[in-house]
Amino acid sequence: MSGHSKWATIKHRKGLADAKRGKLFSKIAREITVAARNGGGDTASNPRLKTVIMTARSASMPNKNIENAIRKGTGESKDGVDYMESTYEGYGPYGVAILVNCLTDNKNRTVAEVKKVFSKNTGNLGEIGSVAWQFEKKGVIHIEKGSIEEDQILGIGLELPIEDVISEEEGYIIYTTIENFNEVYEQLKENKGKSFELAHAEISMIPKNTIEINKDQAEKLQSLIDQLDDLDDVTSISSNELVRG
Repeated sequence: MSGHSKWATIKHRKGLADAKRGKLFSKIAREITVAARNGGGDTASNPRLKTVIMTARSASMPNKNIENAIRKGTGESKDGVDYMESTYEGYGPYGVAILVNCLTDNKNRTVAEVKKVFSKNTGNLGEIGSVAWQFEKKGVIHIEKGSIEEDQILGIGLELPIEDVISEEEGYIIYTTIENFNEVYEQLKENKGKSFELAHAEISMIPKNTIEINKDQAEKLQSLIDQLDDLDDVTSISSNELVRG
């Protein structure tokens, strides 16, 4: 097993999302609508839609909300906004690289809000391409520790097309290629035992290299990330910190 730990950060962000579930559902609904608009409402022929729905279900989003978002995207429901995708790149405190993905109906408003949060937290918004090269898109699946033994996880890593498995104190993180993500997720879901808990699954931008910071520095960085996440137009945030100590 190799790689860097993101479990604590993931758990923290998920905890915040749980506390603001209504806002979380609204953000996921936007992603579903855009995915359905661009690729149709059939998950069999629209892998992006299938992946977003997986994320929605892992967040316990009601099926009715999912179906309504799909109908908006396919045009069956006219009650919707024409969202545009945008990604902003910048550096937070201590030189940590940050990618901010958004869905917005007003890019001028969104970039102003994102820039303001960076500035308030000793960060700065960069040019297109200034940060993105440091990340690569991966499938990420989180499993709660205690629901499966480590040797079972290692066995899964040999049986399925998994790139890496990272063991942390509170859970396991499985990385896959984009192409293999759905297959791995479905196999894990199909073969899991009753106590085997898939905590979360998503497509995410994973850093190729990390920058080390301590726990005190991590708190300051987390404040920036939380403020970005609180913006209505922000759908996901990726960063390349590795917390030590």
